[in-house]
Amino acid sequence: MIRLLIVDDEPLVRRGIKSLVNFDKLNIKEVEEAVNGEEALEIFKVFKPHLILADINMPKMDGLTFAKHVKAIDENVKIALVTGYDYFDYALQALKLGVDDYILKPISKKDIEEVLIKLIQKMEEDALSLEVQKTVQERLDVSIDDDYYDIESILDREKYHADFSLKKLSDELGYNSSYLSGVFKKQYGMTFQDYLIHTRIEQAKLLLLSTELKNYEVAEKIGFTDVNYFGSRFKKLVGMSPKQYKVQVKHKHE
Repeated sequence: MIRLLIVDDEPLVRRGIKSLVNFDKLNIKEVEEAVNGEEALEIFKVFKPHLILADINMPKMDGLTFAKHVKAIDENVKIALVTGYDYFDYALQALKLGVDDYILKPISKKDIEEVLIKLIQKMEEDALSLEVQKTVQERLDVSIDDDYYDIESILDREKYHADFSLKKLSDELGYNSSYLSGVFKKQYGMTFQDYLIHTRIEQAKLLLLSTELKNYEVAEKIGFTDVNYFGSRFKKLVGMSPKQYKVQVKHKHE
């Protein structure tokens, strides 16, 4: 059962979100509301939501400050900020500080459902990651520092390196590649390679919107040595080229 907290100083927006989304379909069983960051922080401590949708521009305490306080209390809670284009830079800053996603106004039913699905998927990935770590540790015959077997920390450290591979991950964990491939797919719901591509493309989207890096520079930063291959993978996953994506998103909110 998933709990959701909606934070927005406009009652119409809060009612709109609640009326647009089929929460039962997403297994969201409890929904609370708050009118600003201060009130939301107090509700958060008692309600303990799994997911938060918060406007970035609110009186008393803005969404970014609220998100910082929440993540300091519970880094596992998943937060998406709702923002207008005027506050787009703040949304990008929030992503870098640990906020999980954002929605640009005006928001639609599709926007809300997509971001909630993303947040839920992140929740599930976190839970599955813990299961992967437990599985790996249960198979070990020797006692070595637990951090060495922290798959998430290895992924975080290596996933944007061009030479990162399943073999390299297997070598660090001390496991056979075939065995780890099966465990990875079972726990993450996708192959190691699909996970790597998906993660890199998501980072590419952030870099395209928040920097002036050229395509080949973005490709290099996320682990692609061939800019053409990067472009083809980006288009396959996003439905448009990196340049088209950057132009379309920025033009939509001008």
